[in-house]
Amino acid sequence: MTPKERVYATLEHREPDRIPWGEHSIDYNVYEDILGRKTLVQSKFRETKAYWDGRRDEVVEAIKRDRLDLIHALEMDIVFVSRVPPKGYHPQPLEQLDEVTFRDGAGDLLRISASTHDLMPYQINRPPAAPPKIEDLEAQLERVEHEEVGRPDESEWEVVRHFLREVGDTHFILVMSGDIAFPSFGHTEEDRLINLALYPKECALLTKLAGSCMVKGLDLYKDLPIDGVMPCGDLGHSTGLLASPKWYRAHVWPWHKAYCDKAHAMGLKVLKHCCGNVNEVVDDLASAGYDAYEGIQHSGGMDLQDLKKRVGDRMTLWGGIWHEHIILGDVESIRNDARYAFKHAAPGGGFIMGSSHSLAVDAKKENILEMKRVRDAWGVYPIEEDRFV
Repeated sequence: MTPKERVYATLEHREPDRIPWGEHSIDYNVYEDILGRKTLVQSKFRETKAYWDGRRDEVVEAIKRDRLDLIHALEMDIVFVSRVPPKGYHPQPLEQLDEVTFRDGAGDLLRISASTHDLMPYQINRPPAAPPKIEDLEAQLERVEHEEVGRPDESEWEVVRHFLREVGDTHFILVMSGDIAFPSFGHTEEDRLINLALYPKECALLTKLAGSCMVKGLDLYKDLPIDGVMPCGDLGHSTGLLASPKWYRAHVWPWHKAYCDKAHAMGLKVLKHCCGNVNEVVDDLASAGYDAYEGIQHSGGMDLQDLKKRVGDRMTLWGGIWHEHIILGDVESIRNDARYAFKHAAPGGGFIMGSSHSLAVDAKKENILEMKRVRDAWGVYPIEEDRFV
């Protein structure tokens, strides 16, 4: 089978020749460790600085070269891709206060994270956000419902079109797309969740507005011969949902279903990324029509054996190897994760191997190579446990 055929088979709950492998995000250190060269791909602050320096084309060329080289080196089946900034993109650098601290135009402070190497919000110096006015939201919703979706600059599709030309016939091309979780307002995640409870009418309208934009946004992909889209919207934290399942079902789920229905009518598969403990609504995700669920956070109580029984006949499960073990564990922890996942989730198809989140900063080279080894050695169908050595 080709990688594309392999992914389609498992999404259709048929057993392919072997378990497919894919990731929705891979940080720069993995490229450098596996390929043996420096890269700007997902290089965190280095990538941000490159854009500030007017090196947009250099970043884009790195994505085109290094992502495909890595996918070929690891023999992955899914090529994840997204729009890139347009030609000529050259954002204004933030004011630098010291080696790691910057100030933006609103007066907020950002710092380079010691753990992720991203430029992250550090101190908000603005007053609390005022709730939007109902009449303003209604007017925005009216405009969105009657306006056509705006077309991006053609250069924003540069990487997508490159991957389609290079491997579109052989690999599953997955485009990262917009999503909604629990739309609200505020400068921080805490503010937004508090305001979701304090201003339910406003947040219900914000959800309609965001959902309408999300569904209409699928029109952007009509002329692209891609295989699937991945809406990335986290619904949970490490112990439960970010908001009540009742709110999700009443206000968010209808838009998730509308998105899946429209994508399927366009011939696209929908593979949802969602972190956190979403046990309370995982059946709702299946009934919305998602073809796959990725970001299955084992450390947050999402168990593959349980999920296979509950929704495995409706959604392909994508994950199995603990994100934490890839970074902090050894090859034996990778083997143990693979044994459990392959035994309980792979039989019958409907399973893609991957991290429980991503291949992130500090992921160990030997653990990533062990993922490849166990997939190649153990992941051949029919799955046989006596191979798990």
